[in-house]
Amino acid sequence: MTTIVATSEEDPVLAVVRFTSELAWADAGPEVAEPQVTSLCIEAQDCMVMGRWLDLASLMLTSADLIVSRVSEKDLECIFSVICNLVTRASTPDEELEMAKLISAKVVQQPNDRPTWCLKILFNLYNLLENAHSRFLVYSKALNLAASGKVTESIIPSFKKIDSFLQEWNIGKTDQRELFLTISNILKDKSLVKDSFAFLTKYLATFSGTGGESYAMNEAKEEAVRAVIEFVKSPDIFQCDLLDMPAVGQLEKDGKYALVYQLLKIFLAQRLDAYLDFHAANSTLLKSYGLVHEDCIMKMRLMSLLDLSSNESGEIPYSVIKDTLRITDEEVEYWVVKAITSKLLDCKVDQMNEIVVMSRHTEGVFGLSQWQSLHSKLEAWRGNIANAISTIKANKVSEEGLQAMQGLMIR
Repeated sequence: MTTIVATSEEDPVLAVVRFTSELAWADAGPEVAEPQVTSLCIEAQDCMVMGRWLDLASLMLTSADLIVSRVSEKDLECIFSVICNLVTRASTPDEELEMAKLISAKVVQQPNDRPTWCLKILFNLYNLLENAHSRFLVYSKALNLAASGKVTESIIPSFKKIDSFLQEWNIGKTDQRELFLTISNILKDKSLVKDSFAFLTKYLATFSGTGGESYAMNEAKEEAVRAVIEFVKSPDIFQCDLLDMPAVGQLEKDGKYALVYQLLKIFLAQRLDAYLDFHAANSTLLKSYGLVHEDCIMKMRLMSLLDLSSNESGEIPYSVIKDTLRITDEEVEYWVVKAITSKLLDCKVDQMNEIVVMSRHTEGVFGLSQWQSLHSKLEAWRGNIANAISTIKANKVSEEGLQAMQGLMIR
């Protein structure tokens, strides 16, 4: 096995040019090969002297492409590591971007039997780049390669950093949409439903419904429907902002998907009886989307309990829970405990008086009214704290005055 070893006698770049060209022309015989190798090495030296790094990268990639099947994966990794390092010598961001395009395109063209290796090279290239646009380009290539090569486990950990990446990349809405949707699909294939849904909602949230977005938003209808169905189907997603999104709102008046929008409104803003009426009239539709009636009832009972906790005074009688959830007296505490274990609410169960005393609950929808309610609570807390501080100061002044009076009396 041949291994490339960079020595002090020759620049690593020239060593790679020499190695790849010699191997590429090996079958032609010495008389043909030697002049070709010498010519390529001279051309590479000229590129280095004149700072033509893009041309040098192209030259090296062409030679490397000819020997892919002849060298080990380890040697190929060494070759591409040297080529990738050329981006650090780029004199302008535009030159770096063009080099990143060239190298990443060649990497993803490698045989499909080595996607993990290709990802490793792309990650190495990403870390060498300084320009934000170049980094986004390479990350996108890696993302698509991971998806097509079925090696997404190598890139999924990076999804946790997407928000910080977006701040760095500063990309436009179109690129954001493609990114979010690709990530959502990758996570869906891995059965990571909750994470997939989160990125799907990020995708839908990029549509404002204003300006010239009508065509693009129309293209998002299928994804909007998918988001609604995933929310309804998921046993552990109870909060979303889908109703506030124009991309989802367009379904309300759509001839094909209006009933899907109605179903979403039922789950987020109504109670079990509304769902049962909907099911009675549209059972075939629900089955066509893979929704199981019994599962929907279970989720709708929890959503109804959430709705009760947000609309009542804080104390909910057992009888109200029983009637709303359509359950027996014996099942009331079971559903309250189920809501607690699902982290939907905090409460105390008063068995003697048969009431549930709420202390906290999850909002199924967190829109303008919820923000206004939160603002009112914060203002009230601020006022209470200010009153407490004033009382403490007043008591301190009184105490200090009393101590002064006692000191005079002692004298």
